[in-house]
Amino acid sequence: MSVMKRVRDMTVASLNDRLEKAEDPVRVIDQFLWSTHQEINQSEGLQRQYAAHTEHLHRQWKEAEQWMVKREHQAVTALKANEENVAKLALQDKVIHEERAERYRQLYEQSRNELTELDQMLQELRNEYRSVYDRRQFYVARMESLRLQQRLNDRFGPGSSDPSQMFRKIDDRLTDIELETRSLRDLRRMGQETLLQAGEVVKHTIDRELQQLKNKLQQGG
Repeated sequence: MSVMKRVRDMTVASLNDRLEKAEDPVRVIDQFLWSTHQEINQSEGLQRQYAAHTEHLHRQWKEAEQWMVKREHQAVTALKANEENVAKLALQDKVIHEERAERYRQLYEQSRNELTELDQMLQELRNEYRSVYDRRQFYVARMESLRLQQRLNDRFGPGSSDPSQMFRKIDDRLTDIELETRSLRDLRRMGQETLLQAGEVVKHTIDRELQQLKNKLQQGG
């Protein structure tokens, strides 16, 4: 496993740990998406450089091979012409290009392998970005569901405004007013009856006093 792969695994593990502790998971995911997007851009730039370098090494390798084949043909031609010294010079240059071709071939193979690894890593980054983005959208939808549920509970849950409760309160208030009015009327009626009863008592008292005076007059007379 490459160093880049291990670093990405550690980053994803860190994201999962932060999500478990976060009060706002969307904000944590947005931060991760931003850093991953930056990393993708940088990796794409590195990929272009690697691709250009790998192509350059491939051209150098093939060019050296072409010179190697060309010098071998020249050596054969020189031998056919009985020019052995010229053939040796051609073969000497062939060996030089053969060594050069081998060096560039090795560099090309190494660069190609690294480019392949970089391509795989870049694809993993893109897949990871899409996966985390999908998770973000799920969290957003989940939070919206919770928000709507809260509004539903506030609207129709205990203590919410219910027309039937409102009319019931109005009926209770009217009943209280009626009871108060009836009680006040009863008190007033009781007051009038009391006054009437008091009048009757005074009348009886006066009549009694009058009779007593009459009796005294009769006795004195």
